[in-house]
Parts: sequence; structure tokens; C-alpha cells
Amino acid sequence: MASVTDMRPLNAIFQKPDWRIVFIALLVAALDQFTKLIVQRFLSEGQEKILVDGFFRFVCWHNTGAAWSFLRGRNGWLAVVAVIAVVVLFASKHHFYAHTALGQAAFGLIFGGIFGNLIDRVRVGYVVDFIRFYLDQRGGSEIGFPAFNVADSAICTGVGLVFLITWRSDRQTKATAPAEQKA
Repeated sequence: MASVTDMRPLNAIFQKPDWRIVFIALLVAALDQFTKLIVQRFLSEGQEKILVDGFFRFVCWHNTGAAWSFLRGRNGWLAVVAVIAVVVLFASKHHFYAHTALGQAAFGLIFGGIFGNLIDRVRVGYVVDFIRFYLDQRGGSEIGFPAFNVADSAICTGVGLVFLITWRSDRQTKATAPAEQKA
């Protein structure tokens, strides 16, 4: 049995890009599920807790749709789409710089977010959204961003990183192409 100080087997696992992606995805999914459990422990469906009046509150909303409740009531169909998305993304990740540390972080965030929401869809039949930014308007109404959760944030951040990595890579390729043509 390896001692606590002998971390070579664990380090060898994390030297592989796919395992780094899996590790980040598991952390994201666990954090997502943990935060949703806390919210559901303290808030019932539809309840709200104002944290910064006129700007930020925790809510407990059950979403059977996708972003902005798009495709509401299609929870089973969206679960199937999530599984297909994971398979397609995993199979095509090499096209999106998943060999880099930043690419691995991006895909770990995306996969973790997809799995976090997929767990909800399978376990309870809806996704728990609880983070809500809004602004009070004159006259008492409010405008705001739809409620979201840790998984949603991870997916958006991961996709943003993939775009950034691709954009940076394309810029570097274009910057070096004229120099190569002159030689």
C-alpha cells in the first residue's frame, strides 16, 4: 500500500489530459449538487431570499426547460440531448485545444456543468436554479437575468474559454503565416 507521501500513482493519473478533464468535471458537478441541496434545504419551490436589495437574491426555481425556460416541460428530451452533447463534445474535443491546460479546464467546466444539470433532470425531473440578478425599476417592476446555478455558470465559462482559446490560436496562426510566406 502506498504511503500518504507517495503520490506518484495519483500524479501519473493527473498527467493524462482526459483525467484532468474528468477531475474538474467531478469537482464542478459535486459543487453544483452541493449548492443546490443547500438551497433546497433552506428555500421551498418559489421562495426567495434577498441578499442585496434591488440587485441579487437566492431563489428556488424548478426549471424543466433549458436556458430561460426554453423548451419548458421537455425535461426527458433535454436529458437525452445532454447525453448526446457529452458524447459529441468528448469525441470532438481534440479540435478545440483540449491538449492544453486551459482547454482541459474549459472542457472540465463544460462536462461538469452538463453532468450537474443532468443529475437534476434524472434525479428529480427538473433543474434547480437559484442565483438571480435583477434591478428594481421605478413603478415597482423589475428586470433581471434569468435564474441560474453553478452548473450553468460552469458551462458558460467553459464555452467562453473555448472561444477565447480558439480566437487566440487563430490570431497566432495568422500572425505567423505572413512571416512564413516571406521566407
